[in-house]
Amino acid sequence: MSDHPTLAELDAALPFVDRHIGLSPADVTTMLERLGFDSLGALMDAAVPGGIRTAESLDLPAAVSEDVAARELRELAGANRPGESMIGLGYHATLTPAVIRRNVLEDPSWYTAYTPYQPEISQGRLEALLNFQTVIGDLTGLPTANASLLDEGTAAAEAMTLVRRGNRKASGPFVVDADALPQTVDVVRTRAEAMGIEVVVADLDHGLPGGEEPVSGVLVQYPGASGRVRDPRPLVEAVHARGGLAVVAADLLALTVLESPGSMGADVVVGSSQRFGVPLFYGGPHAGYMSVAPGLERHLPGRLVGVSVDAEGRPAYRLALQTREQHIRRDKATSNICTAQVLLAVVASMYAVYHGPDGLRAIATRTHRYAAVLARALAEGGVDVLTADFFDTLTVAAPGRAAQVVHAARELGLQLRLVDEDTVGVSTSE
Repeated sequence: MSDHPTLAELDAALPFVDRHIGLSPADVTTMLERLGFDSLGALMDAAVPGGIRTAESLDLPAAVSEDVAARELRELAGANRPGESMIGLGYHATLTPAVIRRNVLEDPSWYTAYTPYQPEISQGRLEALLNFQTVIGDLTGLPTANASLLDEGTAAAEAMTLVRRGNRKASGPFVVDADALPQTVDVVRTRAEAMGIEVVVADLDHGLPGGEEPVSGVLVQYPGASGRVRDPRPLVEAVHARGGLAVVAADLLALTVLESPGSMGADVVVGSSQRFGVPLFYGGPHAGYMSVAPGLERHLPGRLVGVSVDAEGRPAYRLALQTREQHIRRDKATSNICTAQVLLAVVASMYAVYHGPDGLRAIATRTHRYAAVLARALAEGGVDVLTADFFDTLTVAAPGRAAQVVHAARELGLQLRLVDEDTVGVSTSE
């Protein structure tokens, strides 16, 4: 090697694979000697059944250096033209405060967070999660919230199974609002099919379907995918009268200015915390949330942070109600989805702390005002706005030319929702 090595020589001196696979050639030799094999191939032949091995070599391109790979990846990423997302459906543009981005999202002490089974070394993380639970409880109007879930769709599916656990006498189908987020409807249907639960997707404008027949529960979207804000009280009362429980899927930012579902009788509230400072990330990941009414606490999936006292009598945070944890109950666990997106739940909790109640309401008011100004401009331009009562999302008539409108908007850097050939959806954000 010369006095001034080239990049290729440096890559050859310490290749990427050697930095990221811990075993050195000497380590491999020692391992094989201890195990009684003369080569890695012989070890694999003994360890991996032939029936699940691929005989052919992988058809892969020639390897490149780490620097070349990074440059190629940057070039690919640079080809993205995301535009301004105004599609809605539970995904909204948001501003991540710089202090949260730098000190949480980019800080390894946070982003490597795992379930804090050892509370004595996890007090800061547990306090952040308790803040998340407190924010969710305050906004949804229910006393107990868990320390995040995978996303909104799976949270709704978890709620469907929770209402059946929480009310063993419940019978009949689980009714889903036709104005629920489409991805939520799909996830609920998939989970229900695997568990043998009947799901009915229905337009709830005229109440619950099925006359007076029992139902196990109902899922109402608040506000709906169309943007409409419906008063869920009649549906909540109807499902209670027919022996079921009420689940409301709610937008957290909207809840800073709308009446809370818990105050209107909801038994379970679910949703996403994405728009509390969590970037869109090209579709995910984003943390879900769930809160429940009194009496349903022990049926909550995931984790719950509680406040105790230490040996000196000082407040101390710990995981509570651990009997429902996956690592203890396994097949009897309330959920087998282990990912809780805890880093993003922490970001959402810090966003709420950073802005405070007044700041969150100001953001929500501004978001609604953008939608109101847009609705008035469209109406003055002769466009029929189909959504009368809305928070941030409008459904707009474009007879026969919805695809044309969406394409034209995309050319201008705006991503709108193609509802059908006659309808366009548009959603505002902070």
